[in-house]
Amino acid sequence: MDKMLEEAVTAIGTPNIALIKYWGKRDPELNLPTNSSISITLDETLNTKTSVLFSDCFKGDRLFINGEAYDLKDTKNEKTAFTAKVLEHMRGLAGTEAGALIVSKNSFPTAGGLASSASGAATLCYAVSEALELRLAPKELSIVARRISGSACRSISGGFVEWRKGSAADGSDSYAESIANEEHWPEVIDIITLIEDKKKKVSSSEGHRRATETSELYQIRPKIADRRVESMEKAIEQRDFEALAEITMKDSNSLHATALDSFPPILYLNDTSKAVIQRIHELNQHEGATIAAYTFDAGPNAQIITLKKHKNKVIDAIGEIISKDRILVVGQGHGPRPLPSSESLLGDMNLL
Repeated sequence: MDKMLEEAVTAIGTPNIALIKYWGKRDPELNLPTNSSISITLDETLNTKTSVLFSDCFKGDRLFINGEAYDLKDTKNEKTAFTAKVLEHMRGLAGTEAGALIVSKNSFPTAGGLASSASGAATLCYAVSEALELRLAPKELSIVARRISGSACRSISGGFVEWRKGSAADGSDSYAESIANEEHWPEVIDIITLIEDKKKKVSSSEGHRRATETSELYQIRPKIADRRVESMEKAIEQRDFEALAEITMKDSNSLHATALDSFPPILYLNDTSKAVIQRIHELNQHEGATIAAYTFDAGPNAQIITLKKHKNKVIDAIGEIISKDRILVVGQGHGPRPLPSSESLLGDMNLL
């Protein structure tokens, strides 16, 4: 058993927060987006740890997430179905038929709009690549991660990351890469408000589908989002926070307007979320400058993008709405990395 544990690979990865959102798929099977997107990879304040072991002794694959077993043969579950396909793809690259044992654990709520799927899928793909000694380059790894969770491809690299939508039917040119690493503009931070930690009622995958098929607003969103990507690239390059903030808030509003315009409508934001939006606008007006920007993924939890020097002002402002023990300050991260064997999750599960 000790020898098997020594051969296992454990990795840690993090979520990302999209400044320009990915919403809508031109190919659901390959997770190909209708628009490019830009995000910030977060540091390990929020993280996923994943241990992977391949062995010829295993009959099939086993997957455990937060202590719960998942059936990789369940084709009705999109995430497990894609995970199984990714495992087969990477086994093919490695030339092995060994079974896999995968144990993953999030340090933050799952399916609550904090990009747990991005963190989980990116970490899994990195750990599998290392366990199979493939050592895939970030570009190729992001393409593989995209198959499980679209936004996961952005968590492969650090700092400010752009996911290029591509145009090839096979998705070979749809990948993510860092456009400015975490040292380019380290003053930019993310203040996360844990408004709600319950699983959202409408999954992101269903939100993508419903918007694409039923929202009239969605018909114009991809072109607008792609234009915003160009503007955001310039804002990041020039370290222009006011431009970054305005684009970020407008794009978040656009996504949630599209969700509301879907039918039946999708309401990811709750009353507290709306109060945070109003409070950030009041704060910026009071300061006479845009010092903070809200953004929401597919969930009610607000993420406030600001600069380190404004951290206390922002926390005081939103602390009037949300208890300060539900507020996290997160910096920029660098993508998945390996952990020592002593931090393996396999022994804790008593699976070997």
